[in-house]
Amino acid sequence: MIVASVIQHHLNKLRWLVLSGVFALLVLLPFLYLYQTYEAAHAYDLLPPTEKAISDSMEWLTKPFTRDPENDLNSFKGTTWSGTLYGLKLSDPLAVIGQVAATLSVYWPFALTALIPVLLTLLLGRFYCGWICPATLLYELNDNLGTWLRKAGLPVSQRRLNRRLKYLVLVVGVLLSAITGSVVFASIYPPALVGREIYYAIAVSGFGAGAVFFILTLLFDLMVARRGFCRYVCPGGALYSLLGRFRLVRIQRKVETCNDCAKCNVVCQFDLDPLHDDFGQECNNCTACIAVCPTDALSFKLTIKDQTFQGPGHLGHLYRKQQGAS
Repeated sequence: MIVASVIQHHLNKLRWLVLSGVFALLVLLPFLYLYQTYEAAHAYDLLPPTEKAISDSMEWLTKPFTRDPENDLNSFKGTTWSGTLYGLKLSDPLAVIGQVAATLSVYWPFALTALIPVLLTLLLGRFYCGWICPATLLYELNDNLGTWLRKAGLPVSQRRLNRRLKYLVLVVGVLLSAITGSVVFASIYPPALVGREIYYAIAVSGFGAGAVFFILTLLFDLMVARRGFCRYVCPGGALYSLLGRFRLVRIQRKVETCNDCAKCNVVCQFDLDPLHDDFGQECNNCTACIAVCPTDALSFKLTIKDQTFQGPGHLGHLYRKQQGAS
């Protein structure tokens, strides 16, 4: 039990490591594509110095794993929107929904690539948003910037909007995809934008309009609402929240060891209320609240619903006052 508690307490560090790894992978993939292109051209001697440096670096990196990069690297392509990882094809469920809406038909080979993410979401909830999404790394760093600006006395807005707004964005996106015949979500969905813009920057030495839109989402988070895009606008966040509503793995509070310090509420970027046992379908199991809890009162449990409010923590002043009064 003690070992499990210690492990859970450090899961947020592991999450940051995973997020950083995903982001690093998105940076690596365009370089691998360039290297594969150079190998297919069989013209190393004609490459300019910069491209030779890329080719040499990627050859050194991939040599222990492949003898035929021209063909073998095909099993390692794409982004977190849709890609191939060691031959396993995976897609964001939002990509599949967008494709179905745009074509008004189901292409099953593509639809099935979302099966594993869907099953994991039914088990773990909105974990993609907290553990995999490459935009999350940038949004959390942006939130840290907001904290520093707030401490410096600069204006950082903390408005609260209606969380149901993102579900409207999801529905409107499906309708627009059906009307236009194009996957509208790809133009506004942060994981798709980040992967695509990184590819543009490295492979074609430029940025698209998506980079401007993503910067606007960062400003929205700073000037309008904390983590506002993820909480109020993101269609993927809406879809994952719906899929993970009855998730099996949830964070719950152990009232016997809670001291009502409210650090869990303060650290939650999604403005949830762990102190009062209110996580709901918005929780992405990021474990930040577990990591910050000084009494290890928060931990993962296997259950399909949150606990109802259990009352004040037994180590807190309010509980002791109530017990003294009784």
